[in-house]
Amino acid sequence: MNDLTRNIVLWVVIAIVLLAVFANFGQRAPAPEKVAYSQFLAEVRSGAIRSATFQGDTIVGERSTGGAYVTNNPESDNTGLISLLDKQRVAIAAEPPERQGFLLQLFVSSFPILLLIGVWIYFMRQ
Repeated sequence: MNDLTRNIVLWVVIAIVLLAVFANFGQRAPAPEKVAYSQFLAEVRSGAIRSATFQGDTIVGERSTGGAYVTNNPESDNTGLISLLDKQRVAIAAEPPERQGFLLQLFVSSFPILLLIGVWIYFMRQ
């Protein structure tokens, strides 16, 4: 590997590391409060829940006071919960669970192998 190629690879690695570091410092929305499922049901019955969005096994939503919440849904059949939410006039929505993109998943799963191959090539050329 000549010096030009080595310098280019070094700068690309530095740029990727800097992008990853700066991406972690971006603005983030405040995390919703995690509540127990029993507390969520009690708040639904008392009328303190404004909206509920089902995202796979997770329920995310907003209280009538404006605070956000998140809870895990232990039920596989939501008919009872949905009828309770409908009876309490809670806005109900459903979204598919978030999935990673194919390229990101491929990169994350193959990165350790590529790193080992890169280290092995580096030491073999010394």
